[in-house]
Amino acid sequence: MQTTEPLDAFERRLDEVKERLQACQKEKTYESCTPCDALFTCTLRKEYVAAVYDSMAKGQGGGFEF
Repeated sequence: MQTTEPLDAFERRLDEVKERLQACQKEKTYESCTPCDALFTCTLRKEYVAAVYDSMAKGQGGGFEF
């Protein structure tokens, strides 16, 4: 039986932002952000990208620029 480790703060944040992003996509009947007119200016999408990076880096930074 495989046990799962509890989510850390970065993973919990990622899950929260991902749910909000998916809700936005569903509301607009999009399967992704690509067809959205706000693709490059969307603060929610930028927040999601930042949450993905933070989850991967666990807050250690590293000079990643958006």
